[in-house]
Amino acid sequence: MPRSDENPVITALKASGRYKQPLGGGKHAILCPWLHEHLNQIDNDAAYFEPNEFFPLGGFKCRQGACAHRRVGALHDFFEISRVAAKHKPSILVQPGEIPRICDVTERELAKTFRHYQRGGVIVTIVTDPSTQDSTVKQLSLAGLIRAVAGLAVWQRFDKRSNGWVICDPPEKYIRVLHDATSYPHLPLLNGIARQPYLRPDGSLVTEPGYDLETCMFGVFNADDFKIPLTPSRQQAEQALAVLSELLSEFTFKTKQDLAAALAAILTATIRSSLPLAPLFHSKAHSISSGKSYLCELITAFVTPQRGTPHAFPADDEECRKILLAELLTAPAVVEFDNLTTDLVPHKSLCTVLTSEFISGRILGQSKTAEVGTRTLFLSSGNNVDPVRDMTRRTITITLDPTCEIPATREFRKQPVRDVRANRGRYVSLALTIIRAWICAGRPKTECKTIATYYEWSDLCRQPLLWLGLPDPAVCIFESISADPDREQLGMILLGWRDRFGNEAVLIRDALKRISFDDELWEFIRDIAAEKDGSINKNRLGWWLKRNEGRVVNGLRFVRDESSRGSVKWKAQVL
Repeated sequence: MPRSDENPVITALKASGRYKQPLGGGKHAILCPWLHEHLNQIDNDAAYFEPNEFFPLGGFKCRQGACAHRRVGALHDFFEISRVAAKHKPSILVQPGEIPRICDVTERELAKTFRHYQRGGVIVTIVTDPSTQDSTVKQLSLAGLIRAVAGLAVWQRFDKRSNGWVICDPPEKYIRVLHDATSYPHLPLLNGIARQPYLRPDGSLVTEPGYDLETCMFGVFNADDFKIPLTPSRQQAEQALAVLSELLSEFTFKTKQDLAAALAAILTATIRSSLPLAPLFHSKAHSISSGKSYLCELITAFVTPQRGTPHAFPADDEECRKILLAELLTAPAVVEFDNLTTDLVPHKSLCTVLTSEFISGRILGQSKTAEVGTRTLFLSSGNNVDPVRDMTRRTITITLDPTCEIPATREFRKQPVRDVRANRGRYVSLALTIIRAWICAGRPKTECKTIATYYEWSDLCRQPLLWLGLPDPAVCIFESISADPDREQLGMILLGWRDRFGNEAVLIRDALKRISFDDELWEFIRDIAAEKDGSINKNRLGWWLKRNEGRVVNGLRFVRDESSRGSVKWKAQVL
C-alpha cells in the first residue's frame, strides 16, 4: 500500500487553516491547535517536524508554557490521525502465499532510498568509518537487511483476535528470500566508489558527489575542493604536467620512460574509477630505501585521501583469490602488494582482475557466489623482482636507480606525499586537466605499439603524455615481454630442438634418447622436467610443450604433428 502523496498531518493542518509555511529540512511553521489555552491567546510560533529515521512519528513543539507537555502524539490525536498514517510510509501487508510480491515491493522501496545497491549479486550499502572518514562498500547481513527494511515501511499482519491489521516487525523468512536472491531487478547497480571527480564514457566530467545513474558510480568527495577548467587548453595541460613532474623531481628514475610511467600511474590513479581496465604498476629498484614504497604512497594519494594498507604478495592462486575477492567486495581505491621477495608471478586470479571488469567467487562463510567489479588501482613493489610470463603484458614497471651505495643516507628537500595530501584537490585537478585537455583537443593520437585489452587506458593515460612530448610510458611492457626468462627459455629449447631434429616430428621418449647428456638442450630440458634422481619426467615435459604450443619466439614455435596417431609427436616449426 503506497504512502499518500502528502503527509496527512500537513494535509489536516492545511484543511483546518493552521498551516503557515515550510521552514526547510522537514520543519513547518504552524498555528498551534491549542491557541485558545495560551496566555492572552498569543501565537508563539509552533512547529511540526516531519518523520525521519530518528523520529519515526515526527515532532511537535510550541513555545507557549501551556503546551510544554504536549508532544506530537497530541497533534495526531487532535486530528484523529493513526500512528500508521502519521509515519507517512508505505504499508506492507504480510499475507500467506505472497512471498514474491512482498519481496518485490520490499526491494522497490529499498531502491527508492538510493542508499542501498546491488553489487556482484549481493545487497550492499556505503559506509563511512567515523575515525578515518574512509568510505567503503559493505554487504548487508541478514540482520542488517531486516533493520534497513523495517524503517522503509510499516509492516502489518492480520490479527484474528482483534479482526484487524496490527503493526509487526518484518518477518525473517521474507527478508531471507530477498537477501539470498540471485538477482535484483529494482536495486540500482553500484560499479564502485569515486573519491574525486571522474569521467563518463563520453569524456565529460562528473563533478558532483552522490550516485550517478549513467556510470553507476557513487562519488564521495567535496566538489568545492576541485577546480578543473571546463575546456582546458594545451598550455594549461603543459603547466599542469610541469607541476606534477616537480612532485617526482627527487625520485631517481633509471630512464625518462620510467618518469613517464610514474606520471601515467598518477593519471591512472586519478581516473581509475572511470576505466574498465588498467594495468598494474610495479615499482622496482636494486636495493632497499630507493623510494619504491614512497612512490606507491604518492600514487595512492591521487586515488584516495586515505593511506593504503599494503598486503604481502600471495604464495598461491587460492590465497590470491581470497584476498582479491574480500578486498574487491568493499570497492577499495587501491590494492598494493609491498616488498615482493619473488618475481611477480601470474596467479590466475590476479591475471583475471587485471584483464576483466569482473571477478567471481564464493563469499567467505556463505554459500553465495558474488561477481564484483575490478575498478581498483593495483600497485606492487620489490627489489630486483620483475613481472614474468602472463604478467609481463599486464604490468607497467617503474625502475628507480639511486646510483649510490646506501640510498637510505640521501637527503631530500621535498615531501610530495605530504603536499598532495594537504592540497589533494589541487593536484588531482591538475591530473584531470591534462586528460581533459587532450579530450578537448580532439583526442589526437600519437603512433605507438598497441597494448591488447588496455585500449581505453592507453587513450586516457598514455596518449595525453605522448601528446605533451613525453616518451612512451608503456615501453617497459614490450621490454619485459622480450626479457621474460620463460620466453628466453622457450627460445633456447626451440633453437636446440630445431638444430637437433630439423623439420622432423619426434616422440618425447625418442627425443630424449637422441639428446646426449652433454648437449646444451639436455640442460634446458632438465630445468623443466628433472626428477630428484636426475631422470626426466616425460609427462612433465609433455605438459610443458603443450602449454607452450604455438607460442612464437625467434620465428620458431612448437607444433604437434597432425599426421601422427596415438602418441604425440612434436617439431620446431619455422614460420
